[in-house]
Amino acid sequence: MKKRNLITENDIVALAQSGKNTLYVEKETLITPAAKDKIHDLKIEVIEKSEAPEETRKYKNIQSADKFTVGGSGNKKLALGSDHTGYDTKEALKGFLSDLGYSFVDVGTNSTDSCDYPDFAFEAAKKVALGEVSAAIVLDATGIPSAITANKIPGIRAATCYNEFSAQSSREHNNANVLVLGAKSLGIETIKSIIKVWLSTGFLGERHQRRLNKIVEIEKMFLNRNGR
Repeated sequence: MKKRNLITENDIVALAQSGKNTLYVEKETLITPAAKDKIHDLKIEVIEKSEAPEETRKYKNIQSADKFTVGGSGNKKLALGSDHTGYDTKEALKGFLSDLGYSFVDVGTNSTDSCDYPDFAFEAAKKVALGEVSAAIVLDATGIPSAITANKIPGIRAATCYNEFSAQSSREHNNANVLVLGAKSLGIETIKSIIKVWLSTGFLGERHQRRLNKIVEIEKMFLNRNGR
């Protein structure tokens, strides 16, 4: 198999530091989500060329906008929510999720006007707990407060993910059913990459289920405390 070139965020930074604002790319190469975000931030022009000049050979790249597909079957309806800090990103993700084959219900917020994150994290997670959707994606500035909120609902396993590895682990090991993302902490391409991995990764079960069962027992301990 032919080895494909990889370009990283550090490559883009090095290109910019050299005083250049053009990235020459070739086919069959890969670029990391963080590098895509850096290209956008630094306004680097991307030019595909079959034979890039020798001086730019190290900056080979780039796949254009990826169209991802999701494996598996079943309920592909999601709840999608955010506070005001995540509103723009939430809106930007709608077409992306549709391309992945998912439908969604938007629980708000509906503008960039200041609002309270617990309201929308609760609405999204509640739909998961009630079985109205298969999973939820929630956005705020850092991904932390909405996860705290969602995890107050019994049966919800909300995970704040910050890269592909954390997304994969949250599904394989923790069977997370709510994905929470920091719209002010991550670039849009990184967020898309995380969502792609999260939605296409299954739960491994076995020893991981045993650990989740212990979490359920902790929930029951406090839910039943008034009945003791």
